[in-house]
Amino acid sequence: MKHNLLVTGVAALIPLLVGFVWYGPFLFRNAWMAATGVTMDEKPNSSKMIMNMVLLYIFSFFVANGLMPIVIHQLGLFSMLADDHSREMLKDPNSDLYKLVSNLWAGHGHMFRRYRHGAFHGALTAIFFALPLISTSAIFEKRSVKYVLITWGFWLVNFMLMGALICHWAYVDWPK
Repeated sequence: MKHNLLVTGVAALIPLLVGFVWYGPFLFRNAWMAATGVTMDEKPNSSKMIMNMVLLYIFSFFVANGLMPIVIHQLGLFSMLADDHSREMLKDPNSDLYKLVSNLWAGHGHMFRRYRHGAFHGALTAIFFALPLISTSAIFEKRSVKYVLITWGFWLVNFMLMGALICHWAYVDWPK
């Protein structure tokens, strides 16, 4: 399997860009500040802000790589054939396994590799993973529903955009 690090690297930039708009003055800055107790009185520390952006990028890179097997279904085929015996059989064009998998891959290897399919699975990931995690933390941190919706909405948009990009552009090819 080939993994396009450029695509996952670009996908990891999405939360930085969405965050700039989402938590900016035109969308949810004031509502988020009210929900978290953050005020504009606090002077931003530029070195801390840079470190925060670097950390957001690193964590977003983890998310992008985690989304890849969710939005690209064909990766399940590779995981089933990851043992040493299967790998050796897949190198031999005369083996039954090679013939079976190569025919399967030729006919179906690039199915469901569209933006909307990736966005759909990104949305499902946001609903079934991000929402419960954010909500659980919010319950114990005594955060409001508004906070949960703003934070979850941010990740919903990001997972959809990242999933769309990864599903359509991340290169996964039949190993030869």
